Amino acid sequence: MNKSERQAAMTKIINSQVISTQDELLAALKAAGIEATQATISRDIREMQVVKAQDATGQVRYTIFRGDSQSQLERLSNSIREVGLSITQVQFMNVIKTLPSNGNLMAAIIDDIGFSQVVGTLAGHDTIVVISPSEADATWFNTQYQNAFIQ
Repeated sequence: MNKSERQAAMTKIINSQVISTQDELLAALKAAGIEATQATISRDIREMQVVKAQDATGQVRYTIFRGDSQSQLERLSNSIREVGLSITQVQFMNVIKTLPSNGNLMAAIIDDIGFSQVVGTLAGHDTIVVISPSEADATWFNTQYQNAFIQ
């Protein structure tokens, strides 16, 4: 099976089942008759922009992240208003606190937009570190989104 067929199968599985771990994804692929290694699945997850996010029932699951930059800007603003708790600038970085289980998805949105003022993000369960190339760029990012956070 080639990569595009495997990724198409992964998309179908992720969209139709609650999958929360790579082991669960590997098992679902195996049940569908697709053999893959953990390393291959890990690469596919990065390429396909698969992130963990909370669904409507509150369960954390894999979801495929997609969108153009303009809709992503709206999605980021909405996400910050809905689950963002605070943003604190520390020199050339911003630390964002979110409601539990929302750090990875918000970081994926920030990464996908491709701000020139953001070098990258590090995300956890409820915390994101947004790294900027300079203190001025970090200030720009902080100023852009400060007012959107839950007060």
